[in-house]
Amino acid sequence: MTGQSSRIPQPRANIGAIPAYVPGKPPVAREGLTTYKLSSNENPYPPLPGVVEAVSEVVSRMNRYPDMGNVDLFAALATRLDVPVEDLTLATGSVGLIYQVLQAFCDPADEVVHAWRSFEAYPIAVTAAAATSVRVPVTATGEHDLEAMLAAITERTKVVMVCTPNNPTGPAVSHSALVAFLDRVPSHVLVVVDEAYVEFVRMDDAVDGIALYRTYPNVVLTRTFSKAYGLANFRVGYAVAQEPTATALRAVSLPFGVSGVAQAAAIASLDAEAELLERVEELVAERARVVAGLSEVGWDVPDAQGNFVWFELGERTTAFAEAADAAGIVVRPFAGEGVRASIGEVEANDRLIAVAAAFDR
Repeated sequence: MTGQSSRIPQPRANIGAIPAYVPGKPPVAREGLTTYKLSSNENPYPPLPGVVEAVSEVVSRMNRYPDMGNVDLFAALATRLDVPVEDLTLATGSVGLIYQVLQAFCDPADEVVHAWRSFEAYPIAVTAAAATSVRVPVTATGEHDLEAMLAAITERTKVVMVCTPNNPTGPAVSHSALVAFLDRVPSHVLVVVDEAYVEFVRMDDAVDGIALYRTYPNVVLTRTFSKAYGLANFRVGYAVAQEPTATALRAVSLPFGVSGVAQAAAIASLDAEAELLERVEELVAERARVVAGLSEVGWDVPDAQGNFVWFELGERTTAFAEAADAAGIVVRPFAGEGVRASIGEVEANDRLIAVAAAFDR
């Protein structure tokens, strides 16, 4: 165009460095074979009682904006957790909360320490915030190396992420170990305790996240309705932090970010706690059966405290994923590292054990 430069608008330099998020693949329909998706850690159960009815009532008002203050859901969470409403914030799942934390607390080039392999969204969100990921390898058994994470903290560290249970490897941090860790983390460094799978934890000395938040002003506890509550499609997560931190997170939250149907579904799910706990216990029992079955056919998987199991496979990762796909189940491969498989329907889990038994390592 005459009189104008041929240059075009350019995004920030860090945008091109953002890793792509790789979602779990859906299964491909097979004639004569029921296929199953074990690639996204989804809950295999239908909605809890009362959820569909609560959502349907809100759908009839879809021409109106949702409650931006999330008043009813905040009140329900405050009552359930015995925390002040002022100490809560919401977002579109745990991922949205992570973005809130980094946007509120990180300046460009600040460092964020986290385990690796851990939740895939961490380096994505860190890079999007123009901060720097400091990845600390997990141990040979898939656990957080808390000593190494402490050693990785520098004067540039603003945030530390602790994913417990760790996605995708499975082990959870103990409460005593996390307390010892927090006692040594500088008080100005924010520590995010990511408990997306907290409902599935069955171990001695399990983390008491609410107790940690009450004791340590630099702790943010994040949880989600996507996993145990089965609301993955509605995208609603919540964080608990002492009031100054929670206020900062709410300040950067997306206006009207959590939809009205998501708020209604979350409240109805909280009301159905008895049914929820029954389903969680069934999934935990099925997880134990899967782990035992894998052990019987020669696999030593890491301690599974979420709703998934982890196969350390290295260069054989793609081959295992292909074998699973051939059996009608889709798992989540992490190229060159391993495969995560969700605990799903009994038939799907049986096929997973059969694939593992037949696989040539």
